[in-house]
Amino acid sequence: MNISKISIPVFIFLITGPVTHAQQQHNYDESKVPDFVLPSLLQDKKDNPVKTVDQWENSRRQEILHWFEEHVYGKPPGEQVNVVYQTISLQEDALEDQAVKKEVKVLFINGEDTVDMNILIYLPKSTQGPAPVFLGLNFYGNHTIHSDPAVVIHQKWVRNNEDFDISGHRATEESRGVRAYRWPVEAIIQRGYGLATIYYGDLFPDHKKGAPDGVQRLFAPRKTPDAASWGAIATWAWGLSRAMDYFENDVDIDQSKVIVMGHSRLGKTSLWAGASDSRFAAVIANNSGCGGASLFRRRYGETIEIINNSFPHWFCQNFHRFDAAEDDLPVDQHMLIALIAPRPVYVASAVEDRWADPKGEFLSVYHASEVYRLYGLQGIRKKSMPPLNEPILSSHTGYHIRSGGHDVTRFDWERFMDFADLHVK
Repeated sequence: MNISKISIPVFIFLITGPVTHAQQQHNYDESKVPDFVLPSLLQDKKDNPVKTVDQWENSRRQEILHWFEEHVYGKPPGEQVNVVYQTISLQEDALEDQAVKKEVKVLFINGEDTVDMNILIYLPKSTQGPAPVFLGLNFYGNHTIHSDPAVVIHQKWVRNNEDFDISGHRATEESRGVRAYRWPVEAIIQRGYGLATIYYGDLFPDHKKGAPDGVQRLFAPRKTPDAASWGAIATWAWGLSRAMDYFENDVDIDQSKVIVMGHSRLGKTSLWAGASDSRFAAVIANNSGCGGASLFRRRYGETIEIINNSFPHWFCQNFHRFDAAEDDLPVDQHMLIALIAPRPVYVASAVEDRWADPKGEFLSVYHASEVYRLYGLQGIRKKSMPPLNEPILSSHTGYHIRSGGHDVTRFDWERFMDFADLHVK
C-alpha cells in the first residue's frame, strides 16, 4: 500500500432554499434572443486596454477569476485539511492484458472525521513511459463505467434510477457497467491514453442537502459560510485538483498531460477546474450549457434563474442576485473559457440539446479566442458555427456540434482524442 500526505486549502459551502423547477419559461426561438453586449475580455475594470500577455496574466485574468469566485462558483477560505492517498488495488493485466488498473482511495481528514473519494485508473501498457490521461467525474459510480467485476462499488448516496436498478439511493451489482457506453475505456487505451474517473457524489452528493455528507462537513464548524462560499460545482472541481495532486506523485502518469473532461453539469465542472487550476494540460466540456460554456446573456434554453431554482446547491449564493438580471453580472462564459488560455480547450454541443444552447456554447469559444491570439495561438476566427459533425480541431479553441441529443457518444470521444493528439500528446 502506497501512502502519501499533503496539506491543502479547503473551502466552505452554504445550503440554500427549496428546489422549485417546474413551469418557468424558457426560450427556444432565436429571434427572441435579446440584444446584449458581452463584457470585454481585453479591457480591465478601469477601461484600460490589455495588450500583452503580462497584462492579461497579472491583472485582467486575476480580476475575472475573482469575479467568478465572488459571483458564480464560490471562493476558497484558505483553510487546511490533511490528505492521505492509498492504493487499494492494482491489476497488471487488466482489459485482456492491454492495461494496468489502479484504484486509489483519497482520504480527507480533519481530526477524527474523514471523507473519502476513490479514483479508478486505467493506463495503457503500450505506452513507453508515463501515460497522458483523461480525467473525468462520473454520475453513478466508478463501477458503472465498465463491466469489470473487480471495481469497488461505493456505498454512498446515489440518485435513484429504475433503468439502472438503483433504489433506496444505494448502488448495487445490477448497476455495474450501465454507463460503459459513455466511457469507451478500451478505445481510449488503444489510442495511447489513460483514463481516470471519480464518482462525483464522493465529494458532494448532488442534492440540495448534500453538503453535510461531502467534504464540506469537515470544515463547516470552523467558519460561518457567506454568500460567496463555494457550491457543489466548485467542490467537484476541487476534487479533480486533489486527483491531480495524486497524479503528480504517480510515476506511471504524465502529470504534464492530464486532460480534464466533463459532461453536462460535470462539463461546467471541468471548465471551472481548468480555469482555477492551471496544472490541467487541456480542458474538454461536453453539452455543458448554462453555467458551463453557453453565454448567459443570450437567455436561450436554461437561464440563470431556472438553474438556480432547480439546483440551488450548484453555485454560490451571490449568483442568485443575477436571476433574470444577466446583464448585471460582471462576467459571461466566454471569460471562463478565456481563463484557460493558453492551454487548449474543446467545447462540444449536440444539435438536439437546445436546453444547453449550442449556439451560445460556440459563441463563447469564438469570443474567448481573442485571448488565445494574444498568446500568438490560433483560435476560432469565423463567427458562424461549423456544419453538423464537422469538428474544428486545429485551433487551440476547438469545437463541434454533432447529431443527436444530450449525451456523451463515441463520436464525441473520438473527437476529444483527435484534439488531444494535436495539442497535448
